[in-house]
Amino acid sequence: MDLDPEGIFRDDSDEDDDNLHEREANKEMVVYLIDASPKMFTPANAAKADEKQETHFHTIVNCITQSLKTQIIGRSRDEVAICFFNTKEKKNLQELAGVYVYNVTEREQLDRPDARLIKEFSCVEDSFMNNIGSRYGITSGSRENTLYNALWVAQALLRKGSVKTVSKRILIFTNEDDPFGGITGAAKADMIRTTIQRAKDAKDLGLSIELLPLSRPDEDFNMSLFYAELIGLEGDEVLQYVPSAGEKLEDMTDQLRKRMMKKRKVKTLSFAITNDVCIEVNTYALIRPTAPGTITWLDSISNLPLKTERSFICNDTGALLQAPQERFQLYNDKAVKFSVRELSDVKRVSSLHLGFKPLDCLKDYHNLSPSTFIYPSDEQIFGSTRVFVALHSSMLRLGRFALAFYGTPTRPRLVALVAQEEVISSSGQDEPPGMHMIYLPYSDDVRYPEEVHLTSGDAPRATDEQIKKASNLLKRIDLKHFSVCRFANPGLQKHYGILEALALGEDEMPDIKDETLPDEEGMARPGVVKAIEEFKAAVFGENYDQEEAEAAAAKGGASKKRKAIADAASQKSAAYDWADLADNGKLKDMTVMDLKTYLTAHGLPVSGKKDAIISRILTHLGK
Repeated sequence: MDLDPEGIFRDDSDEDDDNLHEREANKEMVVYLIDASPKMFTPANAAKADEKQETHFHTIVNCITQSLKTQIIGRSRDEVAICFFNTKEKKNLQELAGVYVYNVTEREQLDRPDARLIKEFSCVEDSFMNNIGSRYGITSGSRENTLYNALWVAQALLRKGSVKTVSKRILIFTNEDDPFGGITGAAKADMIRTTIQRAKDAKDLGLSIELLPLSRPDEDFNMSLFYAELIGLEGDEVLQYVPSAGEKLEDMTDQLRKRMMKKRKVKTLSFAITNDVCIEVNTYALIRPTAPGTITWLDSISNLPLKTERSFICNDTGALLQAPQERFQLYNDKAVKFSVRELSDVKRVSSLHLGFKPLDCLKDYHNLSPSTFIYPSDEQIFGSTRVFVALHSSMLRLGRFALAFYGTPTRPRLVALVAQEEVISSSGQDEPPGMHMIYLPYSDDVRYPEEVHLTSGDAPRATDEQIKKASNLLKRIDLKHFSVCRFANPGLQKHYGILEALALGEDEMPDIKDETLPDEEGMARPGVVKAIEEFKAAVFGENYDQEEAEAAAAKGGASKKRKAIADAASQKSAAYDWADLADNGKLKDMTVMDLKTYLTAHGLPVSGKKDAIISRILTHLGK
């Protein structure tokens, strides 16, 4: 019996006879291959009088610079290398012509990006022609193949690390869709064959090759001439791969960031179905709140991260002890000893058994935090996918969800496992098959607030006209295709912007745009303004604005009157030497009205009898 006839739980890279799933990579190594031929330095768009001309080379440098800045924040463990091909100078371990591996001092060629690399690479265009140079690498009458050399160098750079734990990728940036167009005959066929074979050899070693094509103003990038076969595209994939003709060059930065943001597994778990049946699943975080990075303590001299260590020292001898193997608890003036295992057994409050309940028992308010997506894996426990598919299909058919304990037996968390069916549309897979792990609340997390039951006469009711105007207003200000992912956290953007400016030694702090602020331009549209005014008139009445203006004017008149009284009191109070009067005891000879001028001039309370007023003045004078 085939439990997965459609193969929906198989990885795309699996062959029919391959029973093992590739290990999900938790680290990424990327080599940027940048075409440096003279065509990359031509204008990237049509000439306009009011627009500055930019080259494809300039666009790619900015694109990679922004990607490296994002990578330091989100994926600091990933490693990158930057490599130019079709250059005059050569700099690579293989001493191959036309290939220049760009790097900075005190950094390996394939390493984590740092502030110095980003800062110097962002300015590489200024000195590129003098230090590195540009040329056509593949020309007629020459057997030199710079694209072949670049793939060889990139493959050598990605030699370290296992493909089981590291995702290795090569990204090619070029606006030349036919790199062998300048040669003909057997030499061209031989170069194409050897270059494609070099790409296939790299793929056989677990390397992924991707292309970011750049269209020139006079013609679109034609993938079918060469690069479709190089990266392994067939049929409709060729047309879908090329960006649309109306796409702006500025979108390249977002496109690259999207390519770099890959879903990665959080951890691998053992899923105990029964006491005797245990399968392996991978967990994926679909959406999580982003917070600033944790504080790292550095040594004040070397500026290196500090490592925290804990040691046990004997009170009697001062000798260094190992971690205590026994704990004790004082009971009835006696020390009751416990071993670590006994304490673990005492704390064990759950058994890892699975239960099922109908889906209508799971309420919306039970989902207090973002869920985790789980997917089967045959990496360590063979047959996990078959068992998972059987459980998944049964839960969908019977309309049940599973109740399970997640975590350690000493600190369990009750979770609900809800099966999700695969959803496929004309554009591809919209939702994958698997299960969502929902973290259920504890009993004290669920609140039962008191309900106030009002009679129809007590509670105000909106009229049909008010409801109609409110509905019209909501339709006017509704955000089409709203998604929380379209708005950046302004606090985090400012935090990382300041860190970036400090790391790169920039003089000015970045100007962060707060996308959560109201759209004043959109709210000022005539249709929106009319809907707001109609809603205000329906709820507050036609004369609401006039009444509000009169109230504001009255409030302003009262404040002006108070200010005039305070100014008059200050002038009258300035005629007396209050410190001298207080020292000579003459305050009691003054009238209450004169004493109150001092209090009014200094903003003090004027209430109370004469003795209270004099005491208040003396306190204010510090007497």
